[in-house]
Amino acid sequence: MAWFLVEITYVQEKLADVRPRHRKFLSDLADQGVVALGGPLGDGSGGISMYQADDEAALLEIINQDPYHLEGVVAERTVREFKPVIGAWIPKED
Repeated sequence: MAWFLVEITYVQEKLADVRPRHRKFLSDLADQGVVALGGPLGDGSGGISMYQADDEAALLEIINQDPYHLEGVVAERTVREFKPVIGAWIPKED
């Protein structure tokens, strides 16, 4: 399994209507252990989420089902693999 950071920029005009469905989508994935965290940027221009998936192709299958993607809220999306090594939620290596 790999970790990925996904950053999106919003189409502001569509954001408010779709946000509840997007948050439900991410909450369900968090309950499944797929999303570690997610939220909007402080300036409201977009958001960042951290996902765990087998590979980038598997991740794209997941995030392409996000209501933000399906309903045109995503103006731009960046996906980068991330290798967390420090953090309270990361298992300690022996």
